[in-house]
Amino acid sequence: MPADGGPDARLRSVLGALGAPEALAAPLAGALGPGAAEELRDDPWRLLALPQVTREQADYCARRALGADASPDDPRRGRALAARLLRHASREGHTAMEAKRLEEALRSMGVRSPSPALDAAVDGGDAVVFEVLPEGDDDIVGEGGEAAEMPDPDLFYAPPRLGRAEEQLGEALARLTAGGEPVMDSATAAESVQATDERLGLGIAPETTAALVSVALRTVCVLPHTEAGREAVGHVLECVAAMAAESEVGVAVTVPTAQGAAALNAAVPAAAARPLGQLLRDHSPAEPVPAGFVVVAEAMALGAELAAELARACADGTHIVLLADPANAPSAAPGQVVADIVASRTATVAPLPDSPAPGPLAQAAALVSGGELAEVEAPGKEVVTVPAASADEAAHRAVQLLTDSIPRAIGTAADATQIITSARGGEAGADALNTACKERLNPGPGALGGFDPGDRVLLTGRGPGYVPGDTGRLTGAADGGVEVELAGGAVVTVADPAHLRAGWAMTIAAAHGSRWEAVIAVFGPEARSSRPQVHTAITRAERHLSVVQAAGPALHEAVRDVPAIHRQTRLVSVLREA
Repeated sequence: MPADGGPDARLRSVLGALGAPEALAAPLAGALGPGAAEELRDDPWRLLALPQVTREQADYCARRALGADASPDDPRRGRALAARLLRHASREGHTAMEAKRLEEALRSMGVRSPSPALDAAVDGGDAVVFEVLPEGDDDIVGEGGEAAEMPDPDLFYAPPRLGRAEEQLGEALARLTAGGEPVMDSATAAESVQATDERLGLGIAPETTAALVSVALRTVCVLPHTEAGREAVGHVLECVAAMAAESEVGVAVTVPTAQGAAALNAAVPAAAARPLGQLLRDHSPAEPVPAGFVVVAEAMALGAELAAELARACADGTHIVLLADPANAPSAAPGQVVADIVASRTATVAPLPDSPAPGPLAQAAALVSGGELAEVEAPGKEVVTVPAASADEAAHRAVQLLTDSIPRAIGTAADATQIITSARGGEAGADALNTACKERLNPGPGALGGFDPGDRVLLTGRGPGYVPGDTGRLTGAADGGVEVELAGGAVVTVADPAHLRAGWAMTIAAAHGSRWEAVIAVFGPEARSSRPQVHTAITRAERHLSVVQAAGPALHEAVRDVPAIHRQTRLVSVLREA
């Protein structure tokens, strides 16, 4: 051991000198890396890399270290605050912040001169800056026939990984578009669809045939559909598989989560869908996906980083098909990939038709997408509303439904039923519900980092073969971590304990991209929801939905009055300029 006690001891010593708890040493080392002690000694505001450290606490530590030199305008302070603002924005789903908005936020924190602070953030690797030409009049000719002056660009700042992801996604899609050729001509594609329809007796609608012709001709296609259009989604998957076989180009169907892939394969066996985490584990720009068609179902759940990785893993000429319900919320990860691709007008958009006889689940979804939360006729108990007077009662009802009512009345086992909540905290939040579910379904000492074999788990980080949102069952210890059997049967090793969370209950964001036979959607009194979030929650169910309603009129108002979720992204401009 080094004479000074090693890096941990040095970091604890620096924290002590700053008047900060030594307990911050481990998370700070994780955030800053092996040079954390030296970084913190030179810049006390590096404490702000930890979300639990407040601005006031970091300023206090800086005054302890720097005395009168601890200025609110110190570029080191501004750099740390700018980085924190960008991290907070990314947690809200944004991939970038407009410079004016970022400068205003910095001024509100006492930074009188934001420019040096932002320069320091860029120089220190905490941010990247981009110029974006404002949208508007595209005329390049001004008055008198002279060339019009170019408008001044807007500046946007982004965390480096997100800024790079949107750039890479735009470049990859432009590469595919530039090098792509039709897999079939329009007549041959239409004949292939007709032959598949006759062979399987699907009853394919003309709108679906038109969409499939676009898929054969165009390299990037978005096929929007509603919950009532999932039958058409199945038709698309059957026909794309047939077109790929006839053209000998191959097809790869993927879903953002393992649970979503398992549900799709149960509904449409011909899809042979793979979870995105496993597809990306096996393929990269150096070893592209060997398929002429790459189809992404549940594509609204696709964030900017994973979308960029997938597009980069596609070979030149690959046709990418995004199947998406635009009424759902954007992804849990930063970005709004499908919405931005559609808004950029750089892809072919071919809507799929609704079923002429939608069931109760699809009817409930249609009402919500139209701004109404109302009862639907459900003779088979496909949709049930369970009122609750408090958060405590909502939690009790949810656990009762999972462990007793749904297995007994619907015939769906607890293993095939998922609780989805509007919040993680609170009495009716995911954390409290998971504690109650573990006590009922798999009690144990938590010998494996707080978990036991048999626990249902949610993966919240990225690792070999898995991505955030994947769910499975913890099977036991493994070299370097624990073993988790994902939905669909694949087994992965999770080495980072921070990637594991109990999974009997999860938030709406975490559930995005997955589907279960039965879903219990819990809206507690503290719920802060929107129409897209409610729509996402209720459309995770394949067969049965129980809505535990403890939010009262507030939930109806949210569905009626909050029709969209705004995110600041750059992908539209990147795609138009690519």
